[in-house]
Amino acid sequence: MPRSPSFLIVACTAALLVGCTSSGEDELQAWMQAERNAIKPSVQPIPEPTRFVPQPYSVERLVPPFSTEKLASLLRGTQSATSANSAALIEPELARRRQPLEAFPLDAMAMVGSLDRNGELIALVRVDRLLYQVRPGNYLGQNFGRVTRISETEVTLREIVQDAAGEWIERPTALQLVEEAK
Repeated sequence: MPRSPSFLIVACTAALLVGCTSSGEDELQAWMQAERNAIKPSVQPIPEPTRFVPQPYSVERLVPPFSTEKLASLLRGTQSATSANSAALIEPELARRRQPLEAFPLDAMAMVGSLDRNGELIALVRVDRLLYQVRPGNYLGQNFGRVTRISETEVTLREIVQDAAGEWIERPTALQLVEEAK
């Protein structure tokens, strides 16, 4: 029985493919093993954790920044020259009698108008549904705010506040006219 030429071609091609695959796979496996052996990972060791050393709390011996002791030390003049200026600024404020509008913060107040009496402007300030007449020289707010000027649209004040270092400084501020919608 004669064999067909197509069958012989298929058989030869299959034999060639089987012969090539086994030797190529061995070479590939040998190359992969050589590469694995050549790679040496370099892992950095983890540094030793730093030891926590607790520190004693020493601030308890200091004078709190808003205490009466700090105010007393300012008045006695036990601090630096800038503290002397600071004490000169706050001393008259502590010695005088407080006015009623100093019990309220400025943000609770609203200027709602002004009056002109004999050429002197008087501001109308509302606090808790009550209306107050404010003149230059009056005090407003909780930061020793003294009224320096009144115009038709605002009340200008000079406040005395503590800065970040605890020194008393002057700060200008204003209370603007508030127009209410009907």
